[in-house]
Amino acid sequence: MNRPNQKTKTMKKTLFVLIGGFLGAGKTTLIAQLAKRYAAAGKRVGIITNDQAADLVDTNNLRSQGFDVGEVAGACFCCSFDSLVETAKHLSEQQIPDVLIAEPVGSCTDLVATVLLPLQQLLGDRFELAPFGVLLKPSHGERILAAEDSKLRSGFSPQAEYIFRKQLEEADYLMIGRQDQLNESQTESLRKALASVAPNVPVICISPKTGAGVDEVMGYVESPLAAGTRRLDIDYDTYADGEADLGWVNLTATLTTKSPVDLDRLATSLVASIASRLVDDTTAQIAHLKVSVLGDGAQAVANKVSNLAPVESGLEANRSAVGVVQIIVNARVAMDPGILEVACRDCVTTIASDEQASLDSMIAHSLRPGRPTPTHRVTSPR
Repeated sequence: MNRPNQKTKTMKKTLFVLIGGFLGAGKTTLIAQLAKRYAAAGKRVGIITNDQAADLVDTNNLRSQGFDVGEVAGACFCCSFDSLVETAKHLSEQQIPDVLIAEPVGSCTDLVATVLLPLQQLLGDRFELAPFGVLLKPSHGERILAAEDSKLRSGFSPQAEYIFRKQLEEADYLMIGRQDQLNESQTESLRKALASVAPNVPVICISPKTGAGVDEVMGYVESPLAAGTRRLDIDYDTYADGEADLGWVNLTATLTTKSPVDLDRLATSLVASIASRLVDDTTAQIAHLKVSVLGDGAQAVANKVSNLAPVESGLEANRSAVGVVQIIVNARVAMDPGILEVACRDCVTTIASDEQASLDSMIAHSLRPGRPTPTHRVTSPR
């Protein structure tokens, strides 16, 4: 019992929001929408991105929008749990965030047992866990969840599709993305498919690009719905094979231009060039292809999220730049990563020549993700 007038110090807890979903689902766009709303409400927001390699388009994209962003590179959150904690600590050095939003690698699953529950059990005095939301890209849902119809095969291996399904199974709530591009029949079909994979899990429709439904997402984030209640029974051999199905390339290049270059056009042209080469020359299946172009303090981002999807603008610079221009390419494609790297390098070299720019430097890192080896895995409640 406290004595009269004795003050009890309580540590401020940070709301930890994990947003999952397969590659290309739109997680970064959704996170930016959430961060803007929390910042407008006077909350201090931190964001943590995650990838198997450094130099993320997403990290640069979010930072260019003024957010405080940390990056965990080299392994997924589950396999680099200590780095996740250290990155969160670094973001708290000046002031503890009210909200910390984390975006895991899009090919990861089993996040409840390897990220959320370890945070709860080891650092429950620092973090309050929000319900775990998983974002669904409709084109993946329509093909993978209807996989018994051979005409709708996704193009990914059964092992990669296994990861996709497991991501849905462990969600506390599910979000069908790209609402602005779906008709009523498509939405209802996806709801029925999700009910068979993740029964009794709430489903909402949103559009991260337009902001529709994002307030409803915040409602779930702040709801009393218990977080991380759906631990998976997962086959790590199949999981590892599914991750290894994907080739991973992160490339950075620096150009010097003598005449103005339209940053938005450069980004979309490079995505289209790489995608055309992959689709025409191989049986590659694009999971997500992103390009960021930075120059004169402005950034343009373009992406393509499947073989059949159009090239889209993720962030518009609305300006041209002269002088030093930096290009970042993140490619996640079901194909040999070495071949993927050559394609990315060739297309960057060609576009530099087309722009009559000097290619000053280019560094690329290609890989197949290794077997997941979680730092912690909680299989029973505290």
